[in-house]
Amino acid sequence: MLSFLRSPKLQAPLLGPALLDRDHSILAFNERVLDWAVRDDVPLLERLRYLCIVSSNLDEFFEVRAEPHLIANQANDRKGVFSVGSFERLAASLHDIVGRQYALYNEKLMPAFEGLGIKIISHGDRNPAQRQWVKQYFEREVRPLLIPVGLDPSHPFPQVANKSLNFIVRLGGRDAFGRENEIAIVKVPRVLPRLIRMPAKVSGTRTLLVSLSSVIRAHLSELFAGRHVGQFSQFRVTRHSDLAVDEDDVKNLRTALRQGLVHRHYGQAVRLEVSAGCSEYLSDFLLQQFDLPPKALYRVPGPVNLVRLTQLIDLVDRPDLCFAPYKASFPAQMDTVLSVFDQLKQGDILIHQPFESFDGVLEFLREAVNDPQVLAIKQTIYRTGPNSELMDLLREAVRQGKEVTVVVELKARFDEEANINWAEMLESIGAQVLYGVVGLKTHAKMMLITRREGKTLKRYGHLSTGNYNPRTARLYTDVSHITADTALTTDMEQVFVHLASQSRLPPLRKLWFAPFHLHRNLIDKIDALGMAAARGRSTRIVAKMNSLTDEALIHSLMRAGRKGVKIDLIVRGACMLPAQVAGHTDNIRVRSIIGRFLEHSRVFYFREGEVEDLYLSSADWMNRNMVRRVELAWPVTDPVQRQRLVDECLVAYLHDGVDAWDLGPDGTYTRYQGDGKTAVYGAQAALMARYADTGKDQD
Repeated sequence: MLSFLRSPKLQAPLLGPALLDRDHSILAFNERVLDWAVRDDVPLLERLRYLCIVSSNLDEFFEVRAEPHLIANQANDRKGVFSVGSFERLAASLHDIVGRQYALYNEKLMPAFEGLGIKIISHGDRNPAQRQWVKQYFEREVRPLLIPVGLDPSHPFPQVANKSLNFIVRLGGRDAFGRENEIAIVKVPRVLPRLIRMPAKVSGTRTLLVSLSSVIRAHLSELFAGRHVGQFSQFRVTRHSDLAVDEDDVKNLRTALRQGLVHRHYGQAVRLEVSAGCSEYLSDFLLQQFDLPPKALYRVPGPVNLVRLTQLIDLVDRPDLCFAPYKASFPAQMDTVLSVFDQLKQGDILIHQPFESFDGVLEFLREAVNDPQVLAIKQTIYRTGPNSELMDLLREAVRQGKEVTVVVELKARFDEEANINWAEMLESIGAQVLYGVVGLKTHAKMMLITRREGKTLKRYGHLSTGNYNPRTARLYTDVSHITADTALTTDMEQVFVHLASQSRLPPLRKLWFAPFHLHRNLIDKIDALGMAAARGRSTRIVAKMNSLTDEALIHSLMRAGRKGVKIDLIVRGACMLPAQVAGHTDNIRVRSIIGRFLEHSRVFYFREGEVEDLYLSSADWMNRNMVRRVELAWPVTDPVQRQRLVDECLVAYLHDGVDAWDLGPDGTYTRYQGDGKTAVYGAQAALMARYADTGKDQD
């Protein structure tokens, strides 16, 4: 049973309970992810992977969400939404999660690995041959890259990069000039692997690994000739890393962001991690250097960066300790012989990823690139990754003389550098590269193909709930929609023109567009169903999304629920709506699905009587998505296609009895247990089984 606190500051207007606290809801999501690392029915290496995912998520939480709490604490603010109290509550929850992580790591996972002959071996457990090998490795690979810095007035505390590994050392004796400067810092280069596998000649039949921190710790004294190494500790500082660029005050956003990336690694410190055995003298010294309060200090009994333990998964050749490989089937609606353009003349194509392969999207673009009748390709890019076949195809389209227009979102958090590089590459070969609208992130996922067919030009479009990223398309659940629908593709053309020219957007026939229409249309849709329910009509809302934090949408759902609309919300992550509160949200159920794949699709279903509407979208129900981003939602009107999405994306998840967590009125998430009599299934496992038997498997 997992829970998070309510915020006394976020009161619903008029009637209704207080909304749930967003930051604690994010932490509750990470507790649900951590549960996968706890489960004995999950393969051991996958349990470690989930542990590392939680650490990665917490890193991002600190980098993005912690700063206002910290600033309020330092200012001794006791009344605001961000205050001393909010900082203390958040710190307590974070320390609890981190404590459980390391307890799981030390007491369950590492002993289980050791039982299988896999061990990260410490210096004290190494035999003479192993110590000799480690010493040689240190001298050959590590020592040449280390420059210890002894602190004194001419050697101030060095700049320590965000999330980098470092050592602090307290020295005895005097330095070469007879002085007693006692503190030294050793910065560890990022290029060095954090785990090293020992060769069989010293590990025998076991799989033995050594951590880089252990290698350095064993030879610290050799870095300080003539000095006595007393107290020491590894440490890692996390810094606020959300890039802030005043777009109204820069002439070239790309240049400004590239310059900002340099400074991101040295933003305000928000967390300090040290070894559990670090002395108070050294930890107090570091807290003072980074201007952090004691509750920002995390003493960890193990590696200060659990994220880098994902290297163990690659170093250990034990496929039996991983999930059985899943081979996505080629999209069931796509013919491997017929042209995609010919198929689209018969009807739209839906691809349910990752159960069906993203290669269907690549095939659509690949055919467009190689078709001499295709004249133009327009596409948005949010996260595509550093190595992308899709981007290679766009580059080839330029070489073949097609008009290629790409809207690249330079401010996609933590993907800024990759996107800047792609933008510069495409621009250098002649593509038209746009950076969206000042002040807004272009989060919409769309691709538009213009093809000459006889004497006319025909448009074909691709819209998606997820990114154009072949790697994450194997890990995230999303829906791709490929269409020749004239109304949809005309709307898409208007959106591309709007993003390029920033001219007034004409009325759209099918697309709901943020920041102009999407928010208002969703609220109007929900309110209309509320009014229908008040008249005695049968009504239903089922919405699947990643986060629900927009207060206006939350209150509209609560109004509709009070009027009798039956509402089911499938919200993977943060949810501020308190479900099942007697007299207020009795008609609203909220559940979260945490599975092998990351739930990422956004699907919104509305029914009044026999009339059904279903929308796919790039947007979560968050204020930023509604008013500070370019987002799209679009209807699926074909009854067969719509029913497929209802069955696979909504009904299957509402009946999931394996990976589901239900939200209670007190903000507590409880893992679904079933009645012990009815057979249960997991939605993802069922979909994997359904699509594994198509006979069209692709590599």
